[in-house]
Amino acid sequence: MKAQEETNFSRIAEAIGYINGNFKTQPGLEEIAEKINLSPFHFQRLFTEWAGVSPKKISAVSDC
Repeated sequence: MKAQEETNFSRIAEAIGYINGNFKTQPGLEEIAEKINLSPFHFQRLFTEWAGVSPKKISAVSDC
């Protein structure tokens, strides 16, 4: 895995952990993006590319 791919993987893993750890408060896109030091736009695009779904859908699943 290339260095940038490793960085992106770590960021998405951290974001998913943050979403799961804070599912009761339903953190928004801006809050999660800030947590992993990305703009909301870049985070949305990167997350969807890596996870195959939007952060909002992951939040909805975590709520179940």
